Amino acid sequence: MGCRQMRDFWDKRWFIKVVSLLFAILLVVYIDSTQTGFVTQGEPKKTKQTANETQTISVPLQVSVNTDKYYVVGYPEKVKITLEGSSALVTSTVNTQNFRAYIDLTHRRTGKQTVKVQVTGLNSQLSYTINPATINVDIERRKSRTMPVQIEYNKNVVANGYNIGRASVDPQKVEVTGARGEVDQIDQIVAKLALPSGLDHTYERQVMLVAEDSKGRQLNVLINPATVRAKLPISLSEKKVKLNLKPENEDGNKVYSVTARNDEITLYGKKSALTKIKQMDVNVDLKGINTSTIKNYPLVLPKGVVRTDPVEIQISVKVKKASN
Repeated sequence: MGCRQMRDFWDKRWFIKVVSLLFAILLVVYIDSTQTGFVTQGEPKKTKQTANETQTISVPLQVSVNTDKYYVVGYPEKVKITLEGSSALVTSTVNTQNFRAYIDLTHRRTGKQTVKVQVTGLNSQLSYTINPATINVDIERRKSRTMPVQIEYNKNVVANGYNIGRASVDPQKVEVTGARGEVDQIDQIVAKLALPSGLDHTYERQVMLVAEDSKGRQLNVLINPATVRAKLPISLSEKKVKLNLKPENEDGNKVYSVTARNDEITLYGKKSALTKIKQMDVNVDLKGINTSTIKNYPLVLPKGVVRTDPVEIQISVKVKKASN
């Protein structure tokens, strides 16, 4: 009877439910205890954090204004933007730079103004500062005019004896645009051609243009085109002249016959100097010449002459005793 009662007890459903519940509780406690032990053994739970970063970059400053009517001076080409936010977002923004810094002058009057620098296109999760935050500008009426180009150079560096031709520029005229007050002050547009020392050949270079007032001060205007091709011709003139042999230091007891292989010579040099030369004097030193001989005599270059052809003269000297 006792065994039967015991079997009936185990067959009851509620008992099975109680046992299952107790088993589940024990399992949860076991798992929690093993995880707790794992944490205490040196691998704590990690909390995900987002690292912040700060970077400063220079970006072009754009100007919103009616450029057909107005010209603005005084603003910097670039401003500095300091970005702060998540490292990934800051890095991406710096690399792409898909935003812009600008000043809005569309509703401003002419004259000197203080305006705020603005930024558009930045991610809203970024914070930023602008340096400078405000700038001073001068808004003036726009003016354009066409002007000839003048060329300047230092003729003293050209090699001695060389002719300086007429300098030229291409194009000969340019368009100048700027604030009316600046454009009205322009005295000349200049191409300043820097020449190397001892220049002895035609020189040609691309030269930047500058606008100057009557006192030589550079003005802040746009020149289109900004450069010209400048050319300075350098050349030598040439002239053929007769030789004039001038014996010296003759021995009175001898008779000399002096003749040159060439009776004329070609001179190369500055045209103004060659014009004044009618003949080429050659001093023939006869000292110590006792017998007939042939000698080469160097030529002394007159002022303004660079070289001669030939560079020396072959002279035949015949000697005989003077008759008593």
